[in-house]
Amino acid sequence: MEQNCIFCKIARHEIPSQIVFEDEDVVAFKDVKPVAPVHIVIIPKEHISGVMAITEENGDILTKIFLAAKRLAQETGIDKTGFRVVVNHGREAGQSVFHLHFHLLGGRPLSWPPG
Repeated sequence: MEQNCIFCKIARHEIPSQIVFEDEDVVAFKDVKPVAPVHIVIIPKEHISGVMAITEENGDILTKIFLAAKRLAQETGIDKTGFRVVVNHGREAGQSVFHLHFHLLGGRPLSWPPG
């Protein structure tokens, strides 16, 4: 974990957040600026800076993240209506925290392409 990374601090419970799921490898919490009725951020506890930092050694975290997303979609009921899982990489894509994270969005119709 990185000392000054806000998501690492959330994973270490140093910053208050509304955690909705946690296991030994993954933490999920409600986004502080939601863009949909269901907007949950899912992160690996291990600090991985983004998509381009995923390796064969740490790649199994992707399965764990998607299983957490599936579980949370079921728990929130968006599995019945539809949802989106979004990951951004790099500043031009909108990544503002450089710790790999996935947004689980649902609870309203989502347009495409996103703005």
